[in-house]
Amino acid sequence: MNDRTYETIPARSVAFLGLGVMGAPMARHLARAGHRVTVYNRTSSKAEAWVAENGGAHAATPEAAVSNAGADAEFVFACVGNDDDLRAVTTGPHGAFHAMKPGSVFIDHTTASADIAREMSAAARERGFEFIDAPVSGGEIGAVNGALTVMCGGDAAAFERVRPVALAFAKAVTLLGASGAGQLAKMVNQIAIAGLVQGLSEAIAFGERAGLDMTEVLGVIGKGAAQSWQLEQRGPTMIEGRFDFGFAVDWMRKDLSLALAEARRNGARLPVVALVDQFYADVQAAGGRRWDTSSLITRLR
Repeated sequence: MNDRTYETIPARSVAFLGLGVMGAPMARHLARAGHRVTVYNRTSSKAEAWVAENGGAHAATPEAAVSNAGADAEFVFACVGNDDDLRAVTTGPHGAFHAMKPGSVFIDHTTASADIAREMSAAARERGFEFIDAPVSGGEIGAVNGALTVMCGGDAAAFERVRPVALAFAKAVTLLGASGAGQLAKMVNQIAIAGLVQGLSEAIAFGERAGLDMTEVLGVIGKGAAQSWQLEQRGPTMIEGRFDFGFAVDWMRKDLSLALAEARRNGARLPVVALVDQFYADVQAAGGRRWDTSSLITRLR
C-alpha cells in the first residue's frame, strides 16, 4: 500500500463522511494523495483515531465537516450504511447539505437505492450543487489497495471534476448515466456475484464429495472458461473454510434486497437471486452474519 502511485492533481479541501471498513481507507488514500481531508464518523472515536494516524481534521457533525473543510471545499464524499444513513448525513439535522456551497459536488459511495440517489440529486440541485451516486466494487481489499471500481450516475460535468480526485482510491471511475445509474449498475454487479458464488460453492462441495483435490482442480479450471475473480480469490479460502474477512453476508443481503425491490418495480425476473438470498438467510441463522459472502458453501458441507 505504501508504494501506491497517485495521479498528480492540485490538492483539494474535501470532507469524507463515514469511516467504516471501506470509508476509512478511501479517505486515507485521499490524504496520501495530498488532499486536505476533514472527516466525520458517527462514532467520534473512529474519526479521532483516523486523524491521529493520517492527519487532517475531524468534525462532530457532517455539516461541521463541510464547514471545517473551508470555503474552497469542492467535494464531499460519503460512504455510510443505507438509505436512512445517507439521509441523516445529508438533509438530516446538521447534515452536510446545510453547509455545501453552490458549485460543489457531493459524491455518495454508499450502496443504496436508485430512488435515494434521485431524491438526493434533486435536493442538491435545489441548493445549487451536484450529487453523484458512486457505489463501489472491490471490497475491503480494494479500498485498502486503492483499487476500487466506481460506478457513477449524475451530471457529466460534475463527474469530470470528481473523477481525478476519486482515482486516489480507485482503478476505474466510470459515468454510466443520469442520477441512479450508478446504483443500478451496482445492483447488476451484485446480481452477477450472487450467482457466481453459489455456483462456485456447489462446484467445490461436489468436487470434495467426489474425492478430488480441489486446490488442484481450481488451478486447472481457473485456466479455462470457469475462470473468475471469485474462483481465484475466494475458491482457496472456501476450500480452507476461512470466512472471517471480506464482504459480510449482512451487507450482501442488504444489497440483494435493493436489487429484488428494483426488479419488482421494473419487471425483471431474478429467480436465482431470490433463491441465493434465502441461502444467505440460512448462513445468517447459523451465526454467519459477518462471514464473507463465500460462506455460502457452509450450507453444502
